[in-house]
Amino acid sequence: MIRSATATDLVHLPAIEIAAGVPFRSVGMDAVADDAPPTVSELAEYQRAGRAWVATTDDDSPIGYALALVVDGAAHIEQVSVDPAHAGRRLGAALIDEVERWAAERRLPWLTLTTFTEVPWNAPYYERLGFRVVPADELTSGLRSIREHEAEHGLDAWPRVTMRRIVGSTLPPQPNRRDTG
Repeated sequence: MIRSATATDLVHLPAIEIAAGVPFRSVGMDAVADDAPPTVSELAEYQRAGRAWVATTDDDSPIGYALALVVDGAAHIEQVSVDPAHAGRRLGAALIDEVERWAAERRLPWLTLTTFTEVPWNAPYYERLGFRVVPADELTSGLRSIREHEAEHGLDAWPRVTMRRIVGSTLPPQPNRRDTG
């Protein structure tokens, strides 16, 4: 089930982020795995603004989450993380689709994100979901700022790209969605 995050969900999200970081060790990206997760306070900003969603188990326990921003008139996916114990169930794709529905309601034309190019569950995965690389000379000022911020935090130690897909281009029906907003 995908739904809007509630304040009570937030305490579970840092553990999901830590678990989602572990697979980066298998590709030599220990620094990514060791990066501190967002704090509950940081997550609360997204939740209060209606820009945080969770994937849940049948008993409504969070097992994945997504965060979004509006950057230069587009919906920017700031984070998508799924506990690897629940991988392979299309939860990441469902979370992205939920962000896309949110963007469509606001008439935002694009979904954007930044990601690692050589990590199988990053750029290749997003490409399968309909995202395409944005050439560096087409980055908006807000996206350039995000990339600069990532570089300041060492994420440019591995090849990264900005990707986007048109809002509404791949939206499936809304099964298993409950808005608790």
